[in-house]
Amino acid sequence: MNEFEKLIEKILHYFAGDDFKNELIKAKKEFFDTTTLNEEQSDQYELRMSQFYDWYFFSRELSGYGQTPLEVCHLARELRFTEEEEKNIAILKEHRHSLFEFIKIKDRDITIKDLMLNKKLVVKNSSLVFGFNPEELFEARLIPFGDTWIFTRGFCFHPENAKKFILSEVKIHRKNPDLDPEAMMLRLIRMRYKYEQYKHVRPEVIYSNDGKLGM
Repeated sequence: MNEFEKLIEKILHYFAGDDFKNELIKAKKEFFDTTTLNEEQSDQYELRMSQFYDWYFFSRELSGYGQTPLEVCHLARELRFTEEEEKNIAILKEHRHSLFEFIKIKDRDITIKDLMLNKKLVVKNSSLVFGFNPEELFEARLIPFGDTWIFTRGFCFHPENAKKFILSEVKIHRKNPDLDPEAMMLRLIRMRYKYEQYKHVRPEVIYSNDGKLGM
């Protein structure tokens, strides 16, 4: 566990603790929508919860605060931060959340393309080098670290047959700055869950704007 992960865990321990029990229940309903997550039986449980807590920490505004746990962590009297943690909080606020296309791996350096910004970047000496597929687009968060980046744990890999639809949605959002990319990426995550639920249904049916499966 790196220093950023330790800090995120420390802050989440408070904002996902007993005082925020109802908030957490509400957030899970928002994130997972109508998808049932069987905690003990699903082999995707750990990954799904990593996705959820990344969203809860970085993206979702807390009720009554109007800001995310990351943005309001200094308001919690129970939390005390060292000088180094203060610096890392500032770095976490500069994280990049986007949809990416895998390009190549050389040694442990991963070249990817940020689809929202239409720019390539390199994650140097990545601790995560498996699971990437050139035909699959994925959602992830990157923390700036010197001249490189660090992945957070909450990846969401979309099926190959969803690529055309996702690229069309990205194109629409790039052209219209008034649209919320966070809302789009959350919707895509829900589509990914639907895809796992309805394995007999073609991805093109789920990843669409037809709304046939309630998306």
